[in-house]
Formats: sequence, C-alpha cells, structure tokens
Amino acid sequence: MYSQIREFRILWFMFLSTYENKIDKKGRVSVPASYRSYLSTLGYNGVVCYPSFNNRSIEAWPQDRIEKISSSIDSLNPFEEKRDFFATSILSESINLQFDSEGRISLTPKLLEHAKIKNSMVFVGQGRTFQIWEPTIFEKFKVAARKKSNLNRASLKWDNQLNK
Repeated sequence: MYSQIREFRILWFMFLSTYENKIDKKGRVSVPASYRSYLSTLGYNGVVCYPSFNNRSIEAWPQDRIEKISSSIDSLNPFEEKRDFFATSILSESINLQFDSEGRISLTPKLLEHAKIKNSMVFVGQGRTFQIWEPTIFEKFKVAARKKSNLNRASLKWDNQLNK
C-alpha cells in the first residue's frame, strides 16, 4: 500500500512552471520550494547539474535520472567512440549540488559561464528534470520553442486512455 501511495505521489509531483531567482553575494541561489519538495519526495537533498549540450542552459536532474543515463552509456560498446562522447559530455561535466539549510545551491563558475548567467536565473520545469537559464536567453528560446511546438503538435502521441 505504501509503495502505491509513494508511486502516486511521485507521479503527481513533477518539475513544472518557471521561477526566476537572483544569485546572492556568495554565489548561491534558492531552488524553488516545489522543486525541492519533489526531490525530497524522491529521497534527495540536492540535484545533479551539467551543461546542456542542446542549449545555453544547465540541465538539473535527480540522482536516479543521472544513474539511468549512466546505465544507458554503460550499455554501449566500450570501444565505440560515441560512448566516450556521451560520458565526457554528460558524466564528466556533472556535479552533485547539495541544498544548504535554506534550500540554496552554489552553481560552479563553469556552469554559470556555459549558461551566460550573471545575476539571476530562471528555473524551467521539464517534467522529470528541470533546466536553469539566463532569463533573456530563455525568453528567446521560449518564443522559438512555442513556434516549433505549434508546427509539430501533431507528433505528440496520446494513449486512448487519455482521451476518456
């Protein structure tokens, strides 16, 4: 019974919405309370971050998601070039950031530089993960994403059960 309730709670919680927060003088930023709550539900007191290779953003994942990507990389042929590419681009660039007592993390200068973040950042919910963006860069991306989503909306597949 408990595992069913926990599974329901995990499915109910996701990283949703966007939140803008400023970096304090010591380089810390408060992670949105709803994001921390979801991570806490999963049993984590932090988040794994790495520079996105898709955009000028920072990918932020719960530990179990990074473990899944690591397993996926490990399943590739150890002598295949793309295995090294993925491991280097994701795993070697990842950092586990723990929340302090006030729910803040300290992003590394390397991560901040990659995302061009200086004073404030936007936390962008992506369902099971979230991203961290410089606000102006994110706004431009969001406009382009909306246009592309509109053009590609028919490619979203709906299970028949969702149509009830």
